[in-house]
Amino acid sequence: MKALRASAWYLMLTGFAILVIGPLLWMVFTSLKSNGEATRIPPTFVPERFTADGYGTLFEGRTQAPVLRWFANSMIAATAQTLLILLVASTAAYALARLEFRGKGPLFAVIVGTLLVPSFVLLIPNFLIVDRLGWLDSLWALIVPGAAGAFGVFFLRQFFLGLPRELEEAATIEGANHLHIFVKIVLPLSRPALATLAVLSFLGNWNEFIWPIYVIFSPDYFTLPPGLSILQGAYTIDYPVIMAGAVLASVPALIIFVVAQRYVIEGVSRTGLKG
Repeated sequence: MKALRASAWYLMLTGFAILVIGPLLWMVFTSLKSNGEATRIPPTFVPERFTADGYGTLFEGRTQAPVLRWFANSMIAATAQTLLILLVASTAAYALARLEFRGKGPLFAVIVGTLLVPSFVLLIPNFLIVDRLGWLDSLWALIVPGAAGAFGVFFLRQFFLGLPRELEEAATIEGANHLHIFVKIVLPLSRPALATLAVLSFLGNWNEFIWPIYVIFSPDYFTLPPGLSILQGAYTIDYPVIMAGAVLASVPALIIFVVAQRYVIEGVSRTGLKG
């Protein structure tokens, strides 16, 4: 009976793995096909003849698309916004978790309440703010507006509430102030939560499609998601080129997740709903 349950469990996990890995393999294999084979009916999964023409077209500029510049823009915007989110969210979360001040409860309720507001509702207000600041058609428009999101504050606050107060009390007795406690004790103990938030923030910015279309007008400042969308022609679609661009966009995200996987699992498992 146990062997049957184990077999059923492994079979289910195998099915889920196929559902997740299958589209990735299809994307990689399609990027290594010729355009004729990529559009063949019935389709082939593994290329009959491997070719890197899609990558050649992508990187040699024959698409009139500065893909490497888009890649650099995505890296700059995602990395800079991630660092800003970690700075803003960690300081705000520490104040809400450990400091006592008037109005802390209602303030936290308002912050959590903003999570219920659809992001599309904020497009026009954020656009007007970015316009007033003179950041339209620049990377600043992709970095700053999302740096004060409520999710990071909520996520880190819940993690900070689970840290033992005895360490902070001992540091206070030794004469440490809140800044020293935050930098020397809280942040080192919060590496799993910080890594989790960093991965989620990076991927959120990296995959953003709608907002860059609103605020970026010059192709030189495009990030990969809106940039790769213009590779699709009006009458013809070069599927190997598009899939090559998708592979390029997927590589950093996969590398980051593999590197931070241990911290992400630990951060999620240790972040409860205390509070």
